[in-house]
Amino acid sequence: MNERIAAPVVSSRMSPAPQGALTPWAIKGELILNCNCTVFCPCVISLGKHAPTEGVCQAWSGIRIDKGHYGDSDLSGLNVGLLLEIPGQMARGNWKAAAFIDERADHNAYHGLIEIFSGRAKGTTGLFKLLVSEFIGAERAPVSFETEGNKRRLTVGKKIQGEVVPIQGKRKGEEVVAVNTEYWMGPDITVATATKGRVRAFGRVWDFDGRSAEICQIDWSGPEVPR
Repeated sequence: MNERIAAPVVSSRMSPAPQGALTPWAIKGELILNCNCTVFCPCVISLGKHAPTEGVCQAWSGIRIDKGHYGDSDLSGLNVGLLLEIPGQMARGNWKAAAFIDERADHNAYHGLIEIFSGRAKGTTGLFKLLVSEFIGAERAPVSFETEGNKRRLTVGKKIQGEVVPIQGKRKGEEVVAVNTEYWMGPDITVATATKGRVRAFGRVWDFDGRSAEICQIDWSGPEVPR
């Protein structure tokens, strides 16, 4: 079954669902991200108030869901790939986004993940509803998230091929980590770099080898924003 949603079916401009219709959801796992910024992307510490190092931000991201649900639908064990395009300061919005949903997701899980990553399910990812002006599409795909030693690898067919590795600190065996931040993804962000960052999807051709990357343990939920 090849489900695909293209804009404007899922759009930040759509009318919000009634409060009573919102479905409880939660996701725990790990996120990796690679963007076109030089190391290290300023968005984490500045909370999106600093301009990207290249003026605009282009990024791919992978999410491994270790444990999760959307209502009664189990999301555990599924993976998601994302593309993001931000024309300037992250906090100013006008983002474009696309999603690749694990082909193993059943219909209800697929729908739930679309609601979560479009921001319509509110909660942690509700900021997408505010900042994304165009959701350019979503589709099922083979999404693989692998860990090998300290390497994390995301493969979305031939559309995203990425690998990130943490930057090591002065103390042997310890990675460089930005701790206690107010970043939306999570408070502790491991500083990383991409050994591979290739995107060929939705008309985008990106190569971000050697550019900034992030690794973050996530604990997200909705529709209420966790404190």
